[in-house]
Amino acid sequence: MNPISYKIKNAVVSVSDKTGIIEFCSELQNLGIEIFSTGGTLKHLLDSGIKAKSISEITNFPEILDGRLKTLHPAIHGGLLAELDKEEHLAQMKENNISSIDMIVVNLYPFEKKLKDSAEHSELVENIDIGGPTMLRSAAKNYKWSAPIVNPDRYKEVIDILQLNNMSIPNDYRIKLAGEVFAYTAQYDSFISNYFIKYNQIETPEKFTISKNLVQSLRYGENPHQKAALYGDFNQLFEKLHGKELSYNNILDINSAAQIILEFEEPSCAIIKHTNPCGVATANNINDAYKMAFSTDTVSPFGGIIVFNREVDVATATTIHDIFTELIIAPSFSSEAMDILTKKRDRRLIKSDFGLIKQSISKDYRSVVGGLLVQDNDKYLLDNDKMNVVTNRKPSPSQMRAILFAWKVCKHVKSNAIVYANENQTLAIGAGQMSRVDSSRIAVEKAKLMNLELKGCVIASDAFFPFSDGLIEANQAGAIAVIQPGGSVRDNEVIEEANLRNMTMIFTGIRHFRH
Repeated sequence: MNPISYKIKNAVVSVSDKTGIIEFCSELQNLGIEIFSTGGTLKHLLDSGIKAKSISEITNFPEILDGRLKTLHPAIHGGLLAELDKEEHLAQMKENNISSIDMIVVNLYPFEKKLKDSAEHSELVENIDIGGPTMLRSAAKNYKWSAPIVNPDRYKEVIDILQLNNMSIPNDYRIKLAGEVFAYTAQYDSFISNYFIKYNQIETPEKFTISKNLVQSLRYGENPHQKAALYGDFNQLFEKLHGKELSYNNILDINSAAQIILEFEEPSCAIIKHTNPCGVATANNINDAYKMAFSTDTVSPFGGIIVFNREVDVATATTIHDIFTELIIAPSFSSEAMDILTKKRDRRLIKSDFGLIKQSISKDYRSVVGGLLVQDNDKYLLDNDKMNVVTNRKPSPSQMRAILFAWKVCKHVKSNAIVYANENQTLAIGAGQMSRVDSSRIAVEKAKLMNLELKGCVIASDAFFPFSDGLIEANQAGAIAVIQPGGSVRDNEVIEEANLRNMTMIFTGIRHFRH
């Protein structure tokens, strides 16, 4: 018997996702294919006029245990696993009254949906499919003789193939179907596995899997010679309202922008360039916040990303319209603002649900050669029990507000990070240098170029000052208060220098490296 020309005569249909199943089974029925089905799917088919038969007609065994046991039977798996070009298989099938099952159409209990709906543990356990994955894997292993269909998007394609190939399915297409099954069941199992890891509060599991659906293939990665794609639930958190397709670098910047704006409750704006903030401010309204953020660095925002935590109104849209901006992110845009901002065809406008984004942040993943680094997301800002004023001079209320503002921004700047600020505006940012002193010097030089006064400002450092030179550099630029983690062997030297200069310094006891 030649598998290439083997005709499909029957199909087992058992689906949780019933999208398109009536139309598909109607076409199968018109082609003369006998349909067997289970439980709710059988009822759905019969109610829709499809002449389906119960799976019990294959097994000669009733569905029992509240439907838990219906397809785990030799008559099913013998029909799925038999190699029909082997005489001994055919003889054993005849001896045991087993018929081949030529095609299965199966998708699984909605465990992922129940997980997203925060179902109780007992309900989640009931939605762990056993028979479905077993049938799919049996058919996928024996794809030459039992064609497995798990994806509703394949239904029309399968009908066309059957019609074009005299009721047979070519081997190369069967292999494609088999591969799709194993990807589907692997993902399904990963949802269950990761749920039990979380339920059992296992911090570092022995086995760890990530499974995400393809959102889109990207034109390229960070550079044109690199291929790239986006996976996961990104489009559920960020909705593109206007503009060109998002690039790999856009998506990286959107991620950075969303995380920094979550730090602020008051009307705020952050301007991002290459994942670093180049200006951040808070104000009574986002138009003023934008102007203040922009004044930190009027050069870097060209081609950058702007993020707001309030609706973009017509005044703000008018202010930002003339600057070339790659992308603007906000919870919403007024219709008048949309009229203005959509005049530039390529500018991307992104609507974001920041509440949902906050809930979605859990782990950071980073690939390394031969492995994957996994860590908790850096959700902490300050531990008030560890925050300690270590100098003789204590901060005034205004200085404390500035210190906390600078610390929020500094957390999102690449190390070594230095942020000069007042209580609602960044004045200078030094990012990603190999020494903390260099970061500080770069920040000061930028402030001079922008004609921003640093006298009386505060400074935030993402990690401790290993020497007093960084503190001296900041004070000479005008800073009178410092917030830093502390923890250096030379902390006393740095504290002494701060006291000599009549500066305020706070140790946070928590570090925010960002590599």
